[in-house]
Amino acid sequence: MRSVVYSETGGPEVLRLVEEPVPEPGPGEVRVRVRRSGVNPTDWKSRAGRGPGKPVDPPQIPGQDGAGVVEAVGPGVQESWVGLDVWVLEAAWKRRWGTTSEHTLVRESNVSLLPRTTSSGAPYDLGAALGIPFVTAHRCLTVAEEGPLRLGPGTLQGRTVLVSGGAGAVGNAAIQLARWSDATIITTVSSPQKAQLAAAAGADHVIDYRQRDVGEEVRRIAPRGVDVVVEVDPQANAPLVARLAAPNAVIATYADDGGGADVAVPVRASMVPNLRWQFVLVYTLPAAAKARALDDLGAALAEGALGVGERHGLPLHHFGLDEAAQAHAAVEQGAVGKVLIDL
Repeated sequence: MRSVVYSETGGPEVLRLVEEPVPEPGPGEVRVRVRRSGVNPTDWKSRAGRGPGKPVDPPQIPGQDGAGVVEAVGPGVQESWVGLDVWVLEAAWKRRWGTTSEHTLVRESNVSLLPRTTSSGAPYDLGAALGIPFVTAHRCLTVAEEGPLRLGPGTLQGRTVLVSGGAGAVGNAAIQLARWSDATIITTVSSPQKAQLAAAAGADHVIDYRQRDVGEEVRRIAPRGVDVVVEVDPQANAPLVARLAAPNAVIATYADDGGGADVAVPVRASMVPNLRWQFVLVYTLPAAAKARALDDLGAALAEGALGVGERHGLPLHHFGLDEAAQAHAAVEQGAVGKVLIDL
């Protein structure tokens, strides 16, 4: 089989296309014939490591997310998985078997059924785009102290969600899931083009922060404040979102797009309304929270509530397996939409 690997940390140039034997699944594993691999920021950050030139042994196959067909199962796994379309989450977390390969090994708990018919019309594209972004967004939307713990029609009715960066992958996922759950959705973007994407995803109100005052606009739309903030850049936005949060709101941050190591949390502005500041990383989520996310995403898929592509606010950028380095570079350079590797 053909796989992309890296045996040392560094830039995209360390990725190599190699031939490897097709692996056999061990206990609790399934082997997936990968059709699409989704590229996330964590993929290039793991490849880059803490600096170039650090050995990686055994060579790592990158790619946490993907979609394909189960073709074999290991001991302890039901044979009924064989032949089913699935989407994959966290394939390479503390394992060498990522999704940038024609075949990969995945824990049974990290594969979920993928409907053959989706709202996007391309199930493998959608399946490879789900994993990290959508589970992250689910956690951000369900981590408030009073819940809800689950998403679905009506679960966020009467609540206002502010999504920072609505044209990004997690921002898009948060908008789609909040829309499915009947929230009022406000999002911020940095250009008219990104505003169109956020609106296509389902946002009710889109604010171009380079053209309008976010604070004034949000207060006009939601005078009592917002109940949930899905935050991509806490270093820049912490003072603002604290002022815009409703009593007992949650500010859930999943990234540090500002690039700083520290966040200055406004204490008094957070204390008086009893705000919760929550940090989110998919890989270390509580098992129960992750299981709820997978169940809810399965329900959303079954209802046709999720999609990818321009009309769903998430443009797709396709690369071949031999173009994995270009795919990583595209994500690292901030490509708007979802980068996929086709197999």
